Amino acid sequence: MKITDYHSVCHSMFFRLDESFILFFSMKNFIFLLLLSTSFANAQVNPQNIRIARDSFGVPHIFAPTDQEVAYGLAWAHAEDDFPTLQLMILSGKAKLASALGKKGAQADYVVNLLRCRQLVEDQWSLLSPDFIKLVNGYVQGINAYAKAHPKEIKYKNAFPVNDREYLTASIFSLSIFCGVEKTLPKILGGKVETIPGFSSEGSNAFAFHPSKTNTGEAFLAINAHQPVEGPVAFYEAHLQSEEGWNMLGGLFPGACLIFHGTNENLGWAHTVNSPDIIDIFQLESNPKNNNQYKFDGEWLNLEVRRAKLKIKGIPFRISKKVYWSKYGATLKTKNGVFSMRLPANMDCRALEEWYRMNKAQNYTAFYKALSMTSLPMFNIVYADRFDTIFYISNAKLPIRNPDPSYNWKGTIPGNSSATLWTKFKPIESLPQYTNPAAGYLFNTNHSPFLATEGKSNLTPTKYDLKDGFETYNNNRSKRVNELLNGIDKIDYEYFKKIKFDRQYPANFEFPYGLDSLLSLNAGDYPALKEVITTLQNWDHKAVVNSKGAAVFLLAYEYIAKRVNNGPSRQITKMESVETYQYINDYMINNFGKVDLTLGDIQKLVRGDDARPTDGLPDVLAAAYSKPYLNGTRNITTGDAYICLVRYPKTGLPIIESINTFGASQQPGSAHYKDQMLLFQNQQTKHMTLDKNEVLKNAERVYHPMLIK
Repeated sequence: MKITDYHSVCHSMFFRLDESFILFFSMKNFIFLLLLSTSFANAQVNPQNIRIARDSFGVPHIFAPTDQEVAYGLAWAHAEDDFPTLQLMILSGKAKLASALGKKGAQADYVVNLLRCRQLVEDQWSLLSPDFIKLVNGYVQGINAYAKAHPKEIKYKNAFPVNDREYLTASIFSLSIFCGVEKTLPKILGGKVETIPGFSSEGSNAFAFHPSKTNTGEAFLAINAHQPVEGPVAFYEAHLQSEEGWNMLGGLFPGACLIFHGTNENLGWAHTVNSPDIIDIFQLESNPKNNNQYKFDGEWLNLEVRRAKLKIKGIPFRISKKVYWSKYGATLKTKNGVFSMRLPANMDCRALEEWYRMNKAQNYTAFYKALSMTSLPMFNIVYADRFDTIFYISNAKLPIRNPDPSYNWKGTIPGNSSATLWTKFKPIESLPQYTNPAAGYLFNTNHSPFLATEGKSNLTPTKYDLKDGFETYNNNRSKRVNELLNGIDKIDYEYFKKIKFDRQYPANFEFPYGLDSLLSLNAGDYPALKEVITTLQNWDHKAVVNSKGAAVFLLAYEYIAKRVNNGPSRQITKMESVETYQYINDYMINNFGKVDLTLGDIQKLVRGDDARPTDGLPDVLAAAYSKPYLNGTRNITTGDAYICLVRYPKTGLPIIESINTFGASQQPGSAHYKDQMLLFQNQQTKHMTLDKNEVLKNAERVYHPMLIK
């Protein structure tokens, strides 16, 4: 038995960073989908053309003649529900987070300058398509209009107005962070990067079933991101419909002008996080006589030097900090040498345009054409449509690297030669992908793309370059899916839902750290710990609220994850197992006065002052990750979040069910602040639709954004 799944390993690594980096890096997802606007030479949107229909759960359905107007309406509706978060998003694109968040925000502002996010926007502006530019301009008009109409809600005065370049800059920064900068920068600055001799670094689920595998002849799609349940990276649900062929429902992050993953009338897709090798570290050979020079192809070249001028809250003057750039990219000087980072995420500004094409695609051919832009730097994609196609790709914008075996591309590369300076990227056809496998299903739980379906239908890993970083492992969730599908000929919709909401670990655990000694420890040898030992050893491995074994396992998991501190995979020793049980015993006695506790006694789902006992554990399909809360309890921070289940009949609109953790609004006084909470706890869903007439007929209210004169 092993503990600490791959998702939590990354999560733990993040929290090991110096405190000054934490807020900066924790913001990576909430600006994840930002891009673009044009200058205000675009036509002004007339809000009277836009209708926002709020359904009985407060979810906004935006209707307008054009995509640009729909984007305006989305910005307005989201601002009504979560304006403070949108303001922070805007500040990130201006490199002015420090003016709101002080020194911690300054870390983000520095990296925006270090990565030259704004310059990329300027350099590639002409590559953006006119219709996409109009879309984002509509969003920017909407958020500026909301700010103008609600001046008392403006928390950060430097946020408005926002313009096109600032908006796009935020997206470049966000995607760069998401793709590995949050791990690479601290390694370089902390002296933990491997040096070269001689020279002086979160989980989701996605399932697609082909009509031939279902008893109704419909394709099934499960969209299920494991994200923080509150805050700037929590999913927001919306439905966007124009008269220009856009009719999409699904989840997005604050600041997005379109749907991140969801469904339109004909097709849908789910994202999960993958971990391709899409960032490289190069050590430069510095000139001993001039530390602003580095050797490249036998010549000494000057580092480009600029100054980032940071306005930090609480400091009455601007702080100036140098930022460096080499042929390889963003460069840092450290006591161990000079290092450059090179990553595709800050080399292509069209990622959100690719998502837009995916939103508008009406069949597999158009969808694949959108993916062929190869502007999205990462993310698995699991797809289904009404036309009998399911599809999966481990997507990445992968560099074409020098194949010389002397270069360790997972380590540090010499930055002194054009031989290591990659400039081109692999085509989409070279990535691991499946279309309609014989087994009739595809899935990903952040595990290997070579284990995406039934055994004989899987891809052969040796046909791909494993140096590109494709995962090769299973995790608990993937193993559990295989158990649930083993021997199943055809699947019905209820069983499909059962898979999604499953809270059972597989028969054999799949964690990087082994707990065999914890399970085999002789309880009789430790009388004072006998109750907690036997409780865990008799546990049925179900992550349910009334389980005593799950309560012990939760504390064991957290204690051991902290103890191993992301070291190499290994078995936990007998001594460590005794220490773990002692910790659990003491924790329960000190906080609760007894060890006879259930998971629900310790683990809570919290919204405001409402704390409820809840199910879930790390790396079960209905996952839950928690942190200390009050009086020994722990509250869920990450895990099962936005869920959307779709059936694609041959005729008519898709049949859609969804649920979000709490509600559509982040405003505590709103009726929709936590009106989905009970449904979520009970693993129930709400009906959703792409049918405009049905939405308007049953809407709680329908209105136009305020017209600003």
